[in-house]
Amino acid sequence: MVPQLPGKRPASKSEPDAESRAVGKFLRRMLPLLVLMLVVNQMDRTNVGFVQADLKADIGVSATAYGLGAGLFFIGYALFEVPSNMLMERYGARVWLTRIMITWGTVIVAMSFIHNVTVFYILRFLLGVAEAGFFPGVLLYFTKWLPDSSRGRASAIFLGGSATAYIVTGPITGALLEMHGVAGIAGWRWMFGLEGVFSIVVGIVAGFFLVSRIQDARWLTQEEKDALSAAVARDEQARDRAPKVSKLKLLVHPQVALLTGVFFAMALTGYAITFWLPSLVAEIGGLSPFQIGLLSAIPWICAVIAMYTVSHFADGAPDRRPYLVAALLLSAVGAFLATLGSPWFGLLAITLAAIGGKCAATVFWPMAQAGLDFKIAAAGLAIVNSLGNLGGFVSPTLFGYLKDTTGSTNGGLYSLATASVLAAGAVFLIRRGGGSAGSGEPLPAQGTAGAAQGETTPPRIA
Repeated sequence: MVPQLPGKRPASKSEPDAESRAVGKFLRRMLPLLVLMLVVNQMDRTNVGFVQADLKADIGVSATAYGLGAGLFFIGYALFEVPSNMLMERYGARVWLTRIMITWGTVIVAMSFIHNVTVFYILRFLLGVAEAGFFPGVLLYFTKWLPDSSRGRASAIFLGGSATAYIVTGPITGALLEMHGVAGIAGWRWMFGLEGVFSIVVGIVAGFFLVSRIQDARWLTQEEKDALSAAVARDEQARDRAPKVSKLKLLVHPQVALLTGVFFAMALTGYAITFWLPSLVAEIGGLSPFQIGLLSAIPWICAVIAMYTVSHFADGAPDRRPYLVAALLLSAVGAFLATLGSPWFGLLAITLAAIGGKCAATVFWPMAQAGLDFKIAAAGLAIVNSLGNLGGFVSPTLFGYLKDTTGSTNGGLYSLATASVLAAGAVFLIRRGGGSAGSGEPLPAQGTAGAAQGETTPPRIA
């Protein structure tokens, strides 16, 4: 038996090592703030869905103009996402994520002064420019702080904030709209103004708490800093040795094209529900803005519960494709049924569509990761994400045009149902990606930094 030295205590096998302690401190100190920032981010990009009728009444924004304005956000976002990430590499998370949040909060405040359709278009586009790079920027931040083995957990917690945002946006926004007439100001102007100011305040607070570099963290011991820095450096060296992949070749890669088409259909449904759900709920009649907000949260509450339930079963399945097909068909059925019956029945139908959409996203990203060859996985997923998210521009624009030309959103709902059915038919052409092949973590629907988990290394894009 080895004698215990004075002043020393034997190391316990259950005691976490320096790297694990450092990771735990990061998750406890940084992640709650990042999740709050994401909740505010999702709220500010989708709150316009609750004021469609007000914008039409006060400044003459037609359904077509509203749909186009809602979709213009995604054009600005797509154009500036990559430059934003490059600038974050240069300035660090503390400066750049703070800048992003304060800027988008300023644009939201400016939206409270909208006085015509042109200004509405400009500010929605600028909101996309301002927000560009936030979501993938946070995921990139994880790569600077966490080794590959710990990033999946952090990403899953962070993504939970997105699900939370869908639930809380309705009640919070609805409550602010109840301020209509206070100081002679319209409720929608109060809503934009106060939510924008809150975003700015959170951004300023984040500037005091975010830490860009491991070595700058005062709440880590030097031993923890060194251990975590070494682990992250090893992963970075492995990524630098990864092969480059041509974007042009990936654009015509059959599997990448199929995945892009399926994700585009999913984005069509997801963003159509996001931007048009409040107006569909309002058709029930006799509801206050707060009540509309509460009812608008119901589909997302049900969807989040279903999402985590389905992921539990799908992650262990040898083939995820049947789960994705079922989710897409449920989304199609929900969209079709929303064209029938009363507004209350329509809310139930939209709930089914939301459940299908969220469950599809949960199954899709791990399946996509497992179904692509390793040498093209990270780059291919980046293209799938970028092109597929253009559904966020197409669906609200299409809904608005059909609403003005036909007087109903039924045409848009039929289009969503058709797109989901076609996507379901294409799923079985995608290479099988089962639970054992993937990471087991749902990948983000926006941005792919840190997408490839585990011991392998994602390739770089040429």
